[in-house]
Amino acid sequence: MRLKHHITAAALIAALAPSMAAAAITQAKVERQGPDVLNLTWTSPNPVDVYETDAAGTLSKVAQPLARGDRDGAFGRDHAGLARRYFLLVDQKDHQAITVAERALPLAQGSNFRDLGGYDAAGGKHVRWGMIYRSAGQPMLSDEDQAQIKALGLAQLVDLRSSEERVIAPSKIMGVPYAAIGYSMTDLLPQNATAMRNGADVYRRFPEMFAPQLRLIFAQLLNKAEPLAYNCSAGQDRTGFTTAIILSALGVPRGEIVDDYHLSTVYRRPQYELPKLDTATADNAAARLFAVSQKDPNWLTPQPLKDAEGRPYLDGAFAEIEAKWGSVDGYLAKEIGLTPDDIARLRRLYLQ
Repeated sequence: MRLKHHITAAALIAALAPSMAAAAITQAKVERQGPDVLNLTWTSPNPVDVYETDAAGTLSKVAQPLARGDRDGAFGRDHAGLARRYFLLVDQKDHQAITVAERALPLAQGSNFRDLGGYDAAGGKHVRWGMIYRSAGQPMLSDEDQAQIKALGLAQLVDLRSSEERVIAPSKIMGVPYAAIGYSMTDLLPQNATAMRNGADVYRRFPEMFAPQLRLIFAQLLNKAEPLAYNCSAGQDRTGFTTAIILSALGVPRGEIVDDYHLSTVYRRPQYELPKLDTATADNAAARLFAVSQKDPNWLTPQPLKDAEGRPYLDGAFAEIEAKWGSVDGYLAKEIGLTPDDIARLRRLYLQ
C-alpha cells in the first residue's frame, strides 16, 4: 500500500547521519520480477521503513515512504518508465539505513550493463549508486534502451575495446562524451584464437596494457562526481579487471570484488554484444577471432570465469600486480599515479 505523504530526503539523511556508517540491515537487493515489477529484499532483526527516491547516487530529492515497519524483509514495487529508482531502508529501532537499487539495467537488446553501487567500502561506507557503471559493448541497443541509458546522465564513456572491435561493433550509446585508446587485438591476444578463453595468463597482461585506460578513467573520476561508464566487448574480462582496480581504490574487500566479477556470467547476453561474423568476410583481427568463437555451439552461453580448479581468472591480474608492484596500492601509486590525496578524494566523492 502506497503512503501518501513524503519528506525531503535531505532532512531524513541529516537525522540519520550519525548512524548510517554501519547499517544492521544486510543482504539488501533489488531484483526485477517482470517488465514493470521490482522486488526489494533484505535481512534485519528489526522492523524497517522503506523509502523511494529518483536521486542518482545521493538522496537529495524527495523521498516517498512506501512502507512502515516492514517485518518480512520483502517489498514489491510496480515500476515503469526510464528513470532508475533508489530505495532507502531504515531500521526503526536503531535508525541505521542503507541505500539499494537494481544492479543491472534491464536493456532489451543490451548486455551486462550494471551499477557498481552498494558494495561495502572503506570506513564502513558503501559505493554510491548511480555513479559508476560497467558494461559490455552495446552495438545493438533498441531505441528504448538508448533512452534508458540517456536517462542515467552519463558524463563520460570509456571504451576499453581494441581498435578492430570498435570498427566491427560501434557503440550505440549516443550523446555521451566518448574516449578510447587504440591498440590491436593481436597485442592483447598474441597467441591464437584459443586465447579468447581468457585464462589467467591473458589477465597477467592487463595491469601494464590497460594502465593508460585506468589513468584516463581515474582522471575523469577525480575531476568531478558525474556518472561514468566503461566497457569492453563482453563486459567481463578487461572490464572486470578495470572494475577490480576501481573497487580496490575505494576500499571494497577482495571477496566482494570477486563476487562482482562473477556476476558477468549471470548478466551477459552475447547475442547483443557483437553482430554475427563470417570468417570468409572477416577483414580484421578481432573479426577473425570472434568469428571463430561464434562457431562454437556454446558461444551464446556465458562460461564461468574460472579455471578447472575453480580459481578466478582475475587472480592472474592480481598475481602480476603483487609480483611487480607489491600490492594494488603500490600499483595505483607507482603505475597509475594516484597519490594518497587522490585516494581520499575518490572515497569522498564515491562513497556514502
